[in-house]
Amino acid sequence: MRIICVDNYEQMSKKAANIVASQIILKPNSVLGLATGSTPLGMYKQLIKTYEAGHIDFQEVTTFNLDEYYGLSRDNKQSYYYYMYENFFKHTNIDMRKVNIPNGMAKDINEECCEYEKKIRKSGGIDLQVLGIGRNGHIGFNEPDIKFEATTHMVKLDEQTIKDNSRFFKSIDEVPTSAISMGIKTIMQSRKIILLASGEEKADAVNGAVNGKITPELPASVLQLHPDVTFIVDKEAASKLDLEKIKKDYC
Repeated sequence: MRIICVDNYEQMSKKAANIVASQIILKPNSVLGLATGSTPLGMYKQLIKTYEAGHIDFQEVTTFNLDEYYGLSRDNKQSYYYYMYENFFKHTNIDMRKVNIPNGMAKDINEECCEYEKKIRKSGGIDLQVLGIGRNGHIGFNEPDIKFEATTHMVKLDEQTIKDNSRFFKSIDEVPTSAISMGIKTIMQSRKIILLASGEEKADAVNGAVNGKITPELPASVLQLHPDVTFIVDKEAASKLDLEKIKKDYC
């Protein structure tokens, strides 16, 4: 595990974008696992700038998103398909035929989850997975107590997650209570992982993920077992960490 501590959100976003850009430059047909929410927005903006400057090309890239709300169609402005298209895809030359996001309107959820896993395997697996982290330590929509061996599956969202995500909706009553998410097992099979965290409200989760007991009660703690994972955190998100110890143990 490597910990990169930066001063602020902007620096976190630039560091993350540089890692993703490097992955694409070294392997133009990379398979990327992508995240949504407020945390990776800055990273996507930086990647768009890098693309517009002519430094990277997305044409051969394949993407798999971590999750999607259950019950929201792709044209719903709160769906993660809409988020990805508006905030990233439409600003690059990515081939939309190589974009994969769970179908939140699927009639047969089990079949949808199985097919998503098959697509990941057929692509050769994820080269670089981008993660955020929830206040309760969730990664993707893998909430506390979801078993580590889970692959893509349907999840019931925790009250805290619903509350946190309500800022994107007109009211908390509009927030979906279920989602389709890559499972911990799928995430851990990625060759390389970067986790982004910004803000004091993420400090406990980050500290638990880095220093805590490895347990499904704090899903991100399993990342301690991954052979190539990098946490990119700003000073506020790193405020509960012993940075001197981390430099000695991890960097």
